[in-house]
Amino acid sequence: MGKIVRYITVDGSAFIIACDSTDMVYEMEQIHKTSATVTAALGRLITAASMMGDMLKGKEDSITLRVNGGGPAGELIAVSDSDGNARACADNKIVEIPLKPNGKLDVSGAVGNNGQLYVIKDIGMKEPYIGQTPLVSGEIAEDITNYFAFSEQTPSVCALGVLVNADLTVKHAGGFIIQLLPGCDESVIDIIEKNISTLPSVTSMLEDGITADELAVKAMSGIEMDKLDESEISYKCNCSREKVENALLSTGIDNLKDMAQSSENTKVECHFCNKEYVFTPDEIETLIKNSLN
Repeated sequence: MGKIVRYITVDGSAFIIACDSTDMVYEMEQIHKTSATVTAALGRLITAASMMGDMLKGKEDSITLRVNGGGPAGELIAVSDSDGNARACADNKIVEIPLKPNGKLDVSGAVGNNGQLYVIKDIGMKEPYIGQTPLVSGEIAEDITNYFAFSEQTPSVCALGVLVNADLTVKHAGGFIIQLLPGCDESVIDIIEKNISTLPSVTSMLEDGITADELAVKAMSGIEMDKLDESEISYKCNCSREKVENALLSTGIDNLKDMAQSSENTKVECHFCNKEYVFTPDEIETLIKNSLN
């Protein structure tokens, strides 16, 4: 199981959430069979969504991150509940592009940087909160940092990483988000900036065996902190036959009548977990009758 931890400075001036999302991103790749670059991109996005979901207050709250930068991967989506359990999908699962000159996967090349990051929070209001900011790099972490700064006016630092094995499975994945709280002293800001400037990449630290707790402590080195909580996270899809039925109903009665009159079954596949739901013409007919009662 993956793990999320949350710490706050003793003086209440800064907050950090860190996670080891290796198991979650591994499961994501196993489901979608993504190419290495898409795995890295979608893995970063689902890791960010997991941490941002864990930051929500309500038990039933959820968050959706949507990225479409105009790159060959198309639109990327990650959804998390308030416990940090998340799911993700991409328009195009296989994108083969050259590595960067430094030998790293070209995430921004797959995602693109000519588009928007949308953050949709369902927090129990009549309408969900929707924030959006232009992509600044398509590397995901910088785009999340930019979102917090301009959409939520919260100075933040986001770091994300996914290390893919030669056989395309996921070796390591994780990240952290640091946020400065109102009244944060300049001395704390200086220490955090110094730490970030010298901190190794997330994947290299995970490769060295660092845990989520150690990741948080290392990023906030020199600052006294209290641990708030920790929780386990996993790849979790909440699809169900009932939800698929509602989705079918939303297509309209006329469309359902066409399905019912067909001699073939109607098949609906979940984009997040690839589970297939099958409806016979008789079942579609029953769905129509129940909706009209």
